[in-house]
Amino acid sequence: MQKNKVVTFGEIMVRLGAPDYLKLIQSNSLDVSYAGAEANVAVSLSHYGISTDYITCLPENPIAEHCIMELRGHCVGVDHIQRSGKRMGILYLETGSNMRPSKVFYDREYSSIAMIEPGSINWYEILKDATWFHWTGITPALSQNAADECFKAIQVANELGVTVSCDINYRGNLWNYGKDASEVMPALVEGCDLIMGNEEDCEKVFGIKPKNFDASNTQGNINQSTFESVCQQMMTRFPRCKKMAVTLRGAINANHNTWCGILYDGKQLYQSARYDITDIVDRVGGGDSFMGGLIYGLLHYRDNQKALDFATAASAYKHTLKGDFNWATVDDAEALMSGNVSGRVKR
Repeated sequence: MQKNKVVTFGEIMVRLGAPDYLKLIQSNSLDVSYAGAEANVAVSLSHYGISTDYITCLPENPIAEHCIMELRGHCVGVDHIQRSGKRMGILYLETGSNMRPSKVFYDREYSSIAMIEPGSINWYEILKDATWFHWTGITPALSQNAADECFKAIQVANELGVTVSCDINYRGNLWNYGKDASEVMPALVEGCDLIMGNEEDCEKVFGIKPKNFDASNTQGNINQSTFESVCQQMMTRFPRCKKMAVTLRGAINANHNTWCGILYDGKQLYQSARYDITDIVDRVGGGDSFMGGLIYGLLHYRDNQKALDFATAASAYKHTLKGDFNWATVDDAEALMSGNVSGRVKR
């Protein structure tokens, strides 16, 4: 059995970004890369030396081949990628500046994974030597078939004793096949040992929110302890959950955010340092880099505070990198954890 093998499941898209802070309507060329929450987690973990296996569906065409080559270049396992369907989803991105926010536009209807055939993936084979399985709320938003396949993967992982984590990752504009997240997500989240969300996910999907909190009026200053009640409520609703994490972003403007996180284990609330991130290069994928860092931290340090500190540092580092993928190494994140670099403020 391989030690600490992590399997992730979801959609990877072609990311087409307007260059040089241009709006899409201004752009005569687009930067090409790849993007997907679960792939982002797998890439992060591979950079930390963790064995990974990324599961998705891709068509038989040169763009999909290039995507697989890119994943291989990050040492992500691709042997179980299913070749089916006719197209990859597309993400169009324009990077914001100052008072103009970044914008993302999706074109992913009828993508290969949205059209996945139920039962077409042998989860017993894929998960038989896995330590951890990770999914996000984006996958069940794509289609009923994708939701059903995600549910099957969680069931098998539970049966095999594989740790299951979920990033709620609510995207309201993706739930277009006749069901809402509140109808689909509870049955999937019930099988999770670790749940993660941002400051609004739990409210939008489960109606669980902290008292006297307005995400649109943080001005960069979020009281981490405010979210302890959210964690408690989530763990009461989903009793299998052993740990709950929340990422907290304070958006001062498009280029300047604060960033921190909390982790709750049912008894104690752990709080990270808060990072004051100026001159942001690319914040897309920040939550995924936190999740990748948290999984690594929990597997490697086996210490909740160190795991949280590593996750927050790794994801803060991601904001300095263009593209969805986090190229941070363990050394990069640990240097930030040590507090010997600028940008970190006290808990």
